[in-house]
Amino acid sequence: MKRILFFVMMALLMVPVIAPAQDSAMEERLNQLSAQIDVLKEAREIQNKRIEALEKQVSELQAKANQPAGDYASTADLKKVADAVTEVDKKRKADSENVADQLEKIRKAVIGGAGSGGRRASAPSTEAPKPAFDPSAPHMEHKVGPNETLIAIVNAYRSKGVKVTLSQVLAANPGVDPKNVKIGQTIIIPAAP
Repeated sequence: MKRILFFVMMALLMVPVIAPAQDSAMEERLNQLSAQIDVLKEAREIQNKRIEALEKQVSELQAKANQPAGDYASTADLKKVADAVTEVDKKRKADSENVADQLEKIRKAVIGGAGSGGRRASAPSTEAPKPAFDPSAPHMEHKVGPNETLIAIVNAYRSKGVKVTLSQVLAANPGVDPKNVKIGQTIIIPAAP
């Protein structure tokens, strides 16, 4: 029994030595885990700051993408240009009408003056175009080709010996704009009387 008692005593004496050793190992392990937790917390804070910086950059890029660059006109600018073009077109039409009125006055003055002046009264009036074209009168039809103008067509027929003037062609083709003939358009060329 002495032996058992001796072993029990020894075991009891060893317990305080083993327990602090386990406590110190446990404490060291806790300190290591605590240090790792602190490192992870710092890493998470750094990652959160990076995410916030990236979010800020993304929102700035979206704002820039939504704004038109300096090379493009805004809707308001386009409206101003459209209004200006409309105003210029109105003025152009008014000027065109004014020029037509002035030319008509000049024409009347020349014709009216020709009747009172001796020399002009004897001038032949064959140069004035006939007011309407008679479809039964002899004529030719010409299809407008590429790069042809009305004056070029008249000159081509003249070079072929056809006696025709631009005034006669315009009289035979009412509504034709001499400055804007189209490819494939049919032009009537009246034959010389």
